[in-house]
Amino acid sequence: MLFNGRNFISIAKLAGTSKQLLRHFWYGTPAQMNVHMKGRDLLTFQNYTADELKYLLWMASDLKQRIKHKGEYLPLMQGKSLAMIFEKRSTRTRLSAETGFALLGGHPSFLTTQDIHLGTNESLTDTARVLSSMTNAILARVYDHNDLDLMAKEATIPIINGLSDLYHPLQILADYLTLQEHFGGLKGLTIAWIGDGNNVLQSFMTSSAKLGMHLRIATPRGFEPDLRITKITELNSKEYGTKLLLTTDPLEAADSANVLVTDTWISMGQEEEKKERLKAFQGYQITMQTAKSAASNWTFLHCLPRKPEEVDDEVFYSPQSLVFQEAENRKWTIMAVMVSLLTDYSPQLRKPTF
Repeated sequence: MLFNGRNFISIAKLAGTSKQLLRHFWYGTPAQMNVHMKGRDLLTFQNYTADELKYLLWMASDLKQRIKHKGEYLPLMQGKSLAMIFEKRSTRTRLSAETGFALLGGHPSFLTTQDIHLGTNESLTDTARVLSSMTNAILARVYDHNDLDLMAKEATIPIINGLSDLYHPLQILADYLTLQEHFGGLKGLTIAWIGDGNNVLQSFMTSSAKLGMHLRIATPRGFEPDLRITKITELNSKEYGTKLLLTTDPLEAADSANVLVTDTWISMGQEEEKKERLKAFQGYQITMQTAKSAASNWTFLHCLPRKPEEVDDEVFYSPQSLVFQEAENRKWTIMAVMVSLLTDYSPQLRKPTF
């Protein structure tokens, strides 16, 4: 008898074969990684291994392929709820978390400091304990990273960093997924950061070497990344055999880079420093002149929102700019984090080459 998909399904029904086996028939048995993240917090990449980072990117690719491109419905968060605490405004983090969690069948609850008693009439400790009894995870966007550490200590459910003064790990996962899709792999790429030594940069610094990427950083004097994080980055570069450069010269950082990256020079809470910062960052705008120093296959990333002084229109809207693909990928990577920390689901599509 000719063995085809129709016959296989008939046999499967007769034999009572599981849906999981049918899935493997259509998608292929995935290569497994010895990674277990269920119940973990995601505050920083410092305590995440290379395999765990790759697993999150694999999960994001899997969910994007199955849900967006194949039109499948995966209610992996059905019956689960997410508390979203936001001390700062947000477009991409809020929308990606809300729509992503709902798309997976869960219930997200958006909470600002105007909605709950966070740190005012109720301590962070009490808030973390109460939310632990009512929800399955907390995503928090805060000013002070120490608040996340305290919540992680007191909560009994996963705490996810939606942005703090030190790190923005969810953004970097989206950046890496975008580069993975564009280049077909990450190992050997050179990332050039040109701008402020901020939370986005510091998440690059704690993760890029683990994925085999070189990092070249240009910041004005007085705006360097945290010295403690720089020391960790130097150790990571030695351990993983990657190159690290810190300079004040944007063109030196851009030299032979595959990826040019910048971010806002004036973050939320720094508005009073605007005049000083604009003066300090003169010469740091990314332009086509900057790109001339980069590799021939250069690309551009920006986590948004973007201001023209950081990057001109010619670069921002160029074919080399991946910023809108990067923005969409916030959704798929944040979904990957939720699924990895809250379920036992494993990617069903074949593992990408990193």
